[in-house]
Amino acid sequence: MSKFKFNRIFLIITDGLGIGYEPRQEEFGDKGANSFLHASEVLPLNIPNWTKLGITEVAQIAGHVARNKHPLAYVGKIYEQSNAKDTLTGHWEMMGIFTKIPCPLFIDHGFPKELIDELSKAFDGRKIIGNRHASGMQILEELGHQHMEKGDMIVYTSPDSTLQICGDEKTLGIEKLNEYAKKARAICSSRPEWNIARVISRPFVFEDGKFIRTFNRHDFAIKPTAHLLLEDLQKAHIETIGVGKIHDIFSGIGIDKVYGPASDNENMDIAIDIASSKSQNQLIFVNLVQFDSHFGHRRDAYGYSQNISNLDVKLGKLINAMKEDDLLIMTSDHGNDPTFKGADHTREALPLTIYSKLFKQPHVLKTPLKGLGTVGNIIARNFNVPLVSTGEDIFDELI
Repeated sequence: MSKFKFNRIFLIITDGLGIGYEPRQEEFGDKGANSFLHASEVLPLNIPNWTKLGITEVAQIAGHVARNKHPLAYVGKIYEQSNAKDTLTGHWEMMGIFTKIPCPLFIDHGFPKELIDELSKAFDGRKIIGNRHASGMQILEELGHQHMEKGDMIVYTSPDSTLQICGDEKTLGIEKLNEYAKKARAICSSRPEWNIARVISRPFVFEDGKFIRTFNRHDFAIKPTAHLLLEDLQKAHIETIGVGKIHDIFSGIGIDKVYGPASDNENMDIAIDIASSKSQNQLIFVNLVQFDSHFGHRRDAYGYSQNISNLDVKLGKLINAMKEDDLLIMTSDHGNDPTFKGADHTREALPLTIYSKLFKQPHVLKTPLKGLGTVGNIIARNFNVPLVSTGEDIFDELI
C-alpha cells in the first residue's frame, strides 16, 4: 500500500484546448476565442465519459442543454497567471515557474541576418531558405523539394516563440537534423534577443505525392529558469514519467522516464498501460499535442472536434484501468481556437477535471482558480513536497 492518499497521479495536458473567456483575453488580442465551443459548432462532440465527469458544467458546447447535477469529478476553470500563452509558459507554471517576460517573437520580419548567417555556418555552410512566419505544411509545400534536391535548410517561425528547422528523413536524416537543431539552440541561447523558447527539428517524408510531418520531431527548449516541482518529486523518490513532449518542455530536468512524442491516441495508450500495471508512487505527466499542432494551428475545426471525441474514448479506458487510489488531473496549457483569426495560440480559460474513485462528494468548483500551479499544488500536497507559488492549494477540498 502507498503511504500517500493517491498512489499515482495521471496529469493529462490537452495542449491547446481552451474553454473561452478569461480576464486577460482582450489584452492578448483574443477576445471571443473559445476553442471547445467553436470546435463543437463545426462538428458535434461525442464525449459521454467527459460529460459524466462534468466538463459540460464549465465548458460551453454547441447544442448541450441538459445539466449534470452529479458530476463524477471535480471540475472548474483555471486562469493562467503568466504573461504569455505558449506551451512552455503553461507547463512551467504548473511546475512552479511564473513567466514575467515572454520569449522573443520573430513573426513580422523573420530572424535577423546575423542569426541566419550563424545558422548557415553551423549547418555545414548550407543555404538557409524560408526565414519567415509560416505554417509547417505551407512551408514544406513551397520549399520541401528544394531542400531535398539541393540540401538547402528550411528555417521558419510559428506564431509563438520558435525556430523550426525542417529536414527530409531520407536525404538529410533525423540524426543530422537533430545535430543542427542542437547547434541552433546553442546559438539562440547565446544572446538574450535571440533566446527563443524552442528550437524544433521538424522531420518529414515525401510519399505518394505529398509531404508528411512525422512524429520524430524533437523540441530543444530553453532550460527552466527556476526550480521545478518535478525536482522535488525526484528527491522524494516519486518516479516522474514524461509522455509525449514533456521531456523536451522541461529540457529533461526532473524527468525519470521518457516516452517520446507520438500521436494523442498512442500517448493515452501509454497512460492506460501504466494504469493497468501495479506501479507505485508515480507522476505520469502526459502531453496531448495534436489539439495544438495538427488542428489548432492549422485551423482545422473538424479535426479538432474529432480529436476531442477520440480522447473521450481513451479517457473511458483510462478511468476503467485506474486503481482505487489513483488520481486523474486533466487541464490545458493554453487555447488554440481552430476558428479564430490567424494561426496563433489563444488566451483562454483552461478546463480542470480532477477524478478519483475515492471521491465521495465531487462537484463543480464555483470560483475560477488563479494559476496553473494549482495543479502542481495538488501533486505537491499528495506527495508531501513543497508547494509552488504559481497557484492555489485546493487539496483539502478534494474529499
